[in-house]
Amino acid sequence: MSKVVVARRRTLPGFGLTMGYSVFYLSLVVLIPLAALLFNSTGLTWATMIEVATNPRVLASFQVSFLTAGAAALIDLVLGLLLAWVLVRYEFPGKRLFDAVIDLPFALPTAVAGVALTAIYAGNGWIGQFVEPLGIKLAYSQAGITLALMFIGIPFVVRTVQPVLEELEAEVEEAAATLGAGRWRIFRTILLPDLIPPLLTGFALAFARGIGEYGSVVFISGNMPMKTEIAPLLIMAKLEQFDYAGATAVALLLLLVSFILLLIINSLQRWSRKAGRA
Repeated sequence: MSKVVVARRRTLPGFGLTMGYSVFYLSLVVLIPLAALLFNSTGLTWATMIEVATNPRVLASFQVSFLTAGAAALIDLVLGLLLAWVLVRYEFPGKRLFDAVIDLPFALPTAVAGVALTAIYAGNGWIGQFVEPLGIKLAYSQAGITLALMFIGIPFVVRTVQPVLEELEAEVEEAAATLGAGRWRIFRTILLPDLIPPLLTGFALAFARGIGEYGSVVFISGNMPMKTEIAPLLIMAKLEQFDYAGATAVALLLLLVSFILLLIINSLQRWSRKAGRA
């Protein structure tokens, strides 16, 4: 008896065409720029790389970039979870508008965000004029950089956690509550295992965006070397001085450290998913 083989109809074209287009697009957007960066670094020597890597100004800019980006991503982790929880679990007037405002940092030019944040948190700004007499300086400090990075990073956490919260069944929480489980235990044993992977993803995205952010930070940071100068700004400064080798070296170091940190975060994310399935 002959078997009838029914070909599965796919909406998109075959694997060869879609894969070829994906590789072409990935190369055009990611691989070619990275290859150009590596190509420009061929004139660098190990002595130049070591000299740049151990330069106090470069080390200080890296410290500012990574500390502020990490602090902003950690704060966004908590605030993003709370915002996503409110949007998913509660109904209130203006919810759609509130939900749309979350995506505002995606659409707003970063330079505009930097100018607005500086006007708000400067010594004569709406908020700065009240907190600066108390000894709290927000603008032209690392605290101001952290605020700017929080602003541009919060949508990443909310948009990665929100779909997972929508898929979680409230009946499981209600059943646990009827069995005598408290709110903290329900959150820790039922919700948190499913939320850890998206939280790590949101943290990684916000952290990566914060490391490379320039427009929203350049105004509020004050750009003081050894204090509030970030690594992307140092790259721009070296390019303006026609120090292409130094700018390329700083860019390569920033790329390398960022890749290692993101690799660690992605490894933690895979481990949390495997632990949740076990």
